[in-house]
Parts: sequence; structure tokens; C-alpha cells
Amino acid sequence: MQTSDTSEKGLETVIEKHLIENNGYRQSYSADYDRDLCINKKLLFEFIKETQPLAYDTILKRGEEKFVKRLTDQIRQKGIIEILRNGIKDLDLRVQLYYKKPTSHLNQTAQKQYKANIFSVTRQLYYSLANSNSLDMVISINGLPVSTLELKNQWTGQNVKNAIRQYQNDRDPKEALFTFGRCMVHFAVDADLVYMTTHLSGTKTFFLPFNKGNDDGAGNPLNPNGLKTDYLWKDILTKESFSNIIENYAQIVEEKDEDTGKIKRKLIFPRYHQLRAVKTILDHAKENGVGQKYLIQHSAGSGKSNSITWLAHQLVSLHNTEYTEAVFDSVIVVTDRRVLDKQIRDNIKQFAQVNSVVEAIDKGSRQLKQALEDGKKIIVTTVQKFPFIIDEIGTLQAKKFAILIDEAHSSQSGETASKMNWVLSEKETPYGEEQEPPTSEDVINELIESRKMLKNGSYFAFTATPKNKTLETFGTQTAEGKFKAFDTYTMKQAIEEEFILDVLKNYTTYQSYYKLDKAVEDNPEFETRQANKKLRAYVESHPFSIMEKSKVMLDHFHTDIRKQINGQAKAMVVCKSINNAIKYFLAFKEYLKEINSPYKAIVAFSGTKELDGEDVDEAKLNGFPSNDIPNEFKKKEYRFLIVANKFQTGFDQPLLHTMYVDKKLADVQAVQTLSRLNRAYKPYKEDTFVMDFFNSTEDIKKAFEPFYTTTILSEETDANKLNDLQDALDNAQVYSQDDVVNFTDLYFKEAGRQELDPIIDKCVAEFKNELGEDAQIDFYVKAKSFFRTYAFLSKLLSFNNAYWERLYWFLKFLIPKIKPEEIEDLAKGILEAIDLDSYRLTRTTQEDIKLKGEEELDPTPPVMKGKKGELGFNELDAIINDFNTKFGIDNWTDDDKVKNFLFEQLPADFARDEDTVNAVKNSDKQNAKITSDKKVEDLMQDVIFQYTDLYKKFTDDPDFKRQYLDFVFDKIWNQQNNQNSSNVNK
Repeated sequence: MQTSDTSEKGLETVIEKHLIENNGYRQSYSADYDRDLCINKKLLFEFIKETQPLAYDTILKRGEEKFVKRLTDQIRQKGIIEILRNGIKDLDLRVQLYYKKPTSHLNQTAQKQYKANIFSVTRQLYYSLANSNSLDMVISINGLPVSTLELKNQWTGQNVKNAIRQYQNDRDPKEALFTFGRCMVHFAVDADLVYMTTHLSGTKTFFLPFNKGNDDGAGNPLNPNGLKTDYLWKDILTKESFSNIIENYAQIVEEKDEDTGKIKRKLIFPRYHQLRAVKTILDHAKENGVGQKYLIQHSAGSGKSNSITWLAHQLVSLHNTEYTEAVFDSVIVVTDRRVLDKQIRDNIKQFAQVNSVVEAIDKGSRQLKQALEDGKKIIVTTVQKFPFIIDEIGTLQAKKFAILIDEAHSSQSGETASKMNWVLSEKETPYGEEQEPPTSEDVINELIESRKMLKNGSYFAFTATPKNKTLETFGTQTAEGKFKAFDTYTMKQAIEEEFILDVLKNYTTYQSYYKLDKAVEDNPEFETRQANKKLRAYVESHPFSIMEKSKVMLDHFHTDIRKQINGQAKAMVVCKSINNAIKYFLAFKEYLKEINSPYKAIVAFSGTKELDGEDVDEAKLNGFPSNDIPNEFKKKEYRFLIVANKFQTGFDQPLLHTMYVDKKLADVQAVQTLSRLNRAYKPYKEDTFVMDFFNSTEDIKKAFEPFYTTTILSEETDANKLNDLQDALDNAQVYSQDDVVNFTDLYFKEAGRQELDPIIDKCVAEFKNELGEDAQIDFYVKAKSFFRTYAFLSKLLSFNNAYWERLYWFLKFLIPKIKPEEIEDLAKGILEAIDLDSYRLTRTTQEDIKLKGEEELDPTPPVMKGKKGELGFNELDAIINDFNTKFGIDNWTDDDKVKNFLFEQLPADFARDEDTVNAVKNSDKQNAKITSDKKVEDLMQDVIFQYTDLYKKFTDDPDFKRQYLDFVFDKIWNQQNNQNSSNVNK
């Protein structure tokens, strides 16, 4: 009976058959392969003879072996990608080894040349002169190998992991075929999964997943028409697809090692989600033209920079379906990352022999105008510079733009985006100027139009964590009225594929406990909420608590973390303020010196702060310029980066293993900050660690849930709320509709301040004289809400409501003049009236936070009501008692016997042991501490049965143990020093 072939060879047959019968491949044989030169000379010379007959005749006259040797040397030096793209020079000959796929079907010569390329597949290729090992499959182009495949079959007891191990253990990287750059990619394949690598290096070989994803996670979906992995040979290894990868994606890049100064070369091959995203975007833009918007939600660490550069350079050459005109005249990349400009330029240089295609805009609008006039196809600018460029723009003629936004967030909304739209719109004249004086209605209509999404521009927004406004601005609306990304590579998939690490594993929280004492005799009153806020900030920023937390961090790092990542692990300390960052930096320096640590810390913040009467900045504290921080932090001795609102987004350092958080984190900020840890560093980085002194695990879980899988906006913003807000504002009678119309008529005609101010001032007087305190606050809140909501919605929706446009500009000038006064400090002086009596840290949780990814984001609702907060006053005694009750030392210290033993009896027993005291007295501080700690541990051992709970806490809680050992030692050491001082004085 004949049965199905379910063996590994059966899988080979399936793939080979499809490549030959459907993809137009040729079957080639191992016998025709030169193991030494890594070339199938038969196919190579067949291609050259067919496409370049004159060159072929010359090669024959000079000798084939000489040419093949030259070709082999060139591949070894430059890599197969460059040789295929550019061919080689051999004396006076230039020989093409591959013809590129023509951009247009109208060029018949280019079509014929491309079709002459010979794509071939070889099964069981014997590649070595040293042994009889064979590869399951090799893909070649014109006789030159470009990809190898190892296939495994679950039905015979092996899977893709076995294929990976085969590459790692049985494929010698010194073999000619496996040397760097010789092949583009090596695939490990079974019926369910595909993995890839571009560089074999023995057991250190790092394989990346090359899978579609399944249910927002890892793997591949069920395929009713075949194997789960057949997309590899049906989609990726088609002639058209593989040609596209060779011509537009694969590349060799160089990176400098900051410690050694050596240049490392790396071959980049696109992952499946990158190919899918760029291809589907290009196809959609080609079909639908300009005026579209695309949101690409790709997880942090998923290669967004490469995806942006690949998309940018292909958008430049994108033509419509008839190939009659370019879809875009210029591509503008808006980013916060300086490195992206260099990446794009380097990529373009590799893909095409075109000079000066990319220009970074750093000087303003004139440079932008000049770049466009000079035919610069890709223009890179920063989010910060773009608004200033727009303000200065001269005359830009009608052009079609692709606008790529890196890490798109709400900074791209509101008036900045409105000005961006004006600059790139179809206007023949500059912003604010016209050939003829316009009527105010003309200006209103143009301003309404300028704030819409551009008709002559398409937006391509990349982010790992889309906010609700980002989803509504750039996302795709579903039939149910929800918004989601055009293409998604989720955090869940990236984690499950082990491409990034799960930063929510080993999440450890600490609780601070304090006791405050009153430092004055009287009992003044303070506003309760303001007082509590000041007290919390005081105790958390107190030099003692900063030092205690620093000791916990540094002891933890030296004990548990420094050996991670092959001894290269680094940590980040996230602080809530610049003052705290500086305090941590100084505390770290002091304690690192005290424990003789070889490591150093770097502090990062913006601007200057006063320290001991002197202005300091990060450069002064660190001893090197601010711009050098990323490179300095790469050095081995720098293990700690202490930050205040800096390096919490976009900072990519794979050696970051641990984060110490002393700041409130919520929503997108929490995800972006903690994601600094998630970069893989194979094979050494296996996990991450977060120690959080401020947030609960529930807070962090809530922040991460919406971004774990595909982020969805539940519904669009209700534009009718603008009607409700307008009615409420009009009915307050602070202004009349005539005021709004008169003001905007004058403003649009560029009237002077002497005409504008009286109208606003009259309304301000009405606001102050006619509205009570609560009504004033309510009006102010509604005015701000209308202003912000209209600015956002008018980008997306067509409003034929001239009054809303007028009201928007009127409120823009009214709001600053009715802003509530700064809240009076009703807790002034409380910090001078209290002392910090005691402070202690306790570990509260250590857990793996599990996510489901089922939460949807809601649109930001317009604020419909404002109200003044209620004030409450209390006496200092009561405020301190309430604070100590809420944050005071935890329960185990409530027992008076335990307190007496810890703080009186044990130190007294220690002091009576003359031998130990003398040992402490006659040693340097470091050795004295070792002696002291040993004695305290012995005394604790003596009360194991009397104070069992205390003994257990001492042995099980390392932070409590360290703090108590420090307490006893400091007490004994200070007593001895005081006695010595007294003796000297006598």
C-alpha cells in the first residue's frame, strides 16, 4: 500500500516542487557545486553567456578560473549582497551577477534582463571539503548561494529547535559557505515555525523568529490550505519577493564597540513583520495615492528604525499603478532620534548609487526650502525643530508628501500639526500671506482647511504604544467604529518569540515607612492636603531616605545583578525630580566609595540646578559633555544611569538589566520607561529585574494592559460635546457672539493690540465681576476643554461651522487672562516644624505580573464641569499623627518588648563585650563593621526562641538585616569616636 511521505525528505520535496513548478526556480545539483569556491560554475557562466556575451567571450579567453577566483575574493571582501547589487570589476570588465527587478513593466529591456536571472534550489548540498555533511536545501541566484535551509519534521520526532542546534553545533562557521556575508540568511524550518540568522558563530549563533504571529502572540495561524510555514516558500521565496529583499532590505552595517574601539560588521535581513508592514503599506499607497494615514504599532525593540528607513527609501521611488508618475515628491521623516538620519543615509547609499538624497534639517525653513528645490527626496527633521521651520516657511509650491512620524504621540496633535499641514498643503502662497486682501470669511475657511489632515500628504506613524488621540488621528476605523493600527507586531508576540524580554517578571515593590516628630512647641494649623503632599515629598527626598534607598539598590546590584549578562549588567535609576536625581547621584558616589566598588554612576537631566550655592548641570557632575552620555554609559565601569525625565524613551542599551524606580509611573509613560530593559542580548541576557519604591504591581498592570496586544480605541471622540461646551460658554454671558466676531475680524486683518485688547479686557471684567468663584473655575475649565477638543477634532473632521473656528481663536486669547491664580501655599512653614524620627524600607511584593491584553482605550472626553477643591485645615499634632498612622513603621515593631530589645538591650549587651568593642575600636571602619556585624548575628542567635518572629525577620529580610546592622554599628562606632574625642580634649 502506498502512503503519504511524512518524512523530512517529504517536506524537502514539497518545498522543492513548489519552488520549481510555481516560483520558476531551476533544479540544481550538488555535483555541479564547487565546495572550495562556493559557486555553481555551470549556472554562473550560463547566466553571463546569456546576458553579457561579450564579457563571457573575454572571460573564456583569459581563463574561467581567473575570473572565478576574482569573484570569490570580491564576495569574501564585500559580501554577496553588494556583489549582486553592483557586480564586480575584473581588469577592464564590469560584470553584472544579477539584474534588478525593473520598477516599471514599460521597460522591456530591463524586463528581459531580470527574467534571465537563474533562481535555483539544490537539495542535499555537500558543502565541505573536510567532511561529508550536507545541507537540506540551498537557494542560489545565478550559481551564487544566497540562502541555506535546514528542515525538520515533527512527525519524525524533531522540530525547528533541532534545526537551530544543527546550525549551532554541526555547521562549522569557518567553512567558506558559512563565513560572514557569504550568504544573506540561514533558515531553520519545520511545519509550524521558521527561524533565521544571518551569521553563524557556533553555539553563540542567535536565531530570530520569522513567523506571522498567531492570536496576537507567537507562532503561525492554522492554514486550511497547507502547512503553517508554507508562506516561506509561497510568499517570501518567490522570485519577486526575494529580489525585493536583495534590492531594498538586506544590508551589511558597521557598529563601533565603545570599549575596544573595534568596528563590528552586522548583516541585517528583514523579519517577517517588517517585510509585511512595508509591503502592505507600499501596495496600499500605490493603489490609493496620496492623502492616506497609516498607524504602525510595532513593539519596542522590534526594529522600527530599520522599518522606517526601508519604507522611506522605497516611498521615494514609488509610482502609481500605471507607472506614469511618482506617488510622492518628497518624504519627510519627523523623529527625536539623531541616529535615524545617519541610518537612512547609510541605507540609501547601499541601495542605490545616488548621492545627496537625504538631508537633515537643522537650520530652519530656508534649508528645508532649499532642500526641496535641490530635489532632496528624503528630509529628516526633529519634532522640536519642525514647528520653528513651519513658522519661517516661505513659498512652497503644491507638492505631494509622505510624512513619516517616529514614535507618534500627542505632540503631533493640536496647532503644531495644524501648522505642519499648512506648510505642506496645496497653497500657492505662504502662511498668513495672500496676493489680494482676503475677507475674514476667506481666512476662516482656509484656517479650517489647514487644520484637516492633508489631501496632498500621507501620514505614516510608527509607535509601540499608541495613545487614544494617536489612534483616532492616524488609525484605521473599523466597521464597529473602533480604531486600530494598519499593521501590528504586538508586545505579546515579541515576548513570546523571545525577541524582547518580559520586564514584568521579577517585579519587586518596596514600601517606605516613616515616623515624624514635631520640632516646635506650639501647634499651628495647616491645610491638610497640601501639608500631606509636602510631608510625603519631604520624607521621600530626605538625604537619609535617599541614602537608605541607595544602599538597598547598590547592595542588591552587587549581590544579585552585577554577574548578569556575562558580568556586563547595567542599571537605571528613575527619579521623580532633578533634585532627587542629583541627591541619588551623590549618595551613589559616597556609598560606592565606601564599599570599594569598581563601578561608577552617571546622572542625566536637562538644564541646571543649584547645589550648595552653585549652579550645576549634568556635564559638571559627570565630568564629560551631555552628548557623550550614551557612549560613556557603554563603558564597563559605568553601571548606573540615574535619570530625571531623560533616556526614558527611545534609549536602546541592551546591557540594561535592572531598573530602580522612585517615581510615579502611569499609562504610556510606564510602558515606555520600563521597556528600556526589554532589549535582548543573546545568549547572555535571560531576564530583567524591576525594583519599584513608588508604584504598586496593580498600577503597573493597569498601565501595560492596553498595549500588550493590538491596542484598540473603543470609539471616536463625540464631536457633539463641542455643541454642549459652546452652549455652556455662550450662556455664561462672559462674552457675546458680537465680541467673538468683532475680535476675530480684527485679528484676521492683523489689527494692532490697541484694537484687540479692549474687547478681551471687557470680557475679562465681565468674568470677574459677574461670576462667582465656582462659576469662574467652571467657565475656565470648559473654555480650555472646547479649545483643546476643537483643535484635535478639526484635524480629522470637516466642520462647516465658522463660529466654532472664531470661538477657537477668541478663546486662545481669552483663556490666558482668566487663568486662576496660583494656589496659595497654605502649608508654608510645616517642614520647619517637623523632624524625621525614623525611616525604614520593607519589601512588599515580588511577583510576575501577568497580562491578558483585553483592555481597550477610551477617547479623552471633553471636560464638561470644573469645581474648586474643598480646603480642610488641621493642627500640626493631628496632621503628624495621621501621617504616621498612614505611613508609619509597620506592625512588628508595635511590641514594646521587641522595641526595647532592638534599641536598648542588644546594643547594651554588645557594649559590655570588651573584646568585641576593643576589636571595633582598634580597626579601620571596614574591618570594624565586619566584626560588629558578626557580633550582632551571634546576639540574635541567642534569642531565637525568645523572639522567634524577630529572628525570622532578621534572617529572611535582607533589607531589615542590613539596616539594623548599620544602626548598631553606627551607634557603637559613634560612641567610641565620641569617647576618643573626649579623651583628646581632656
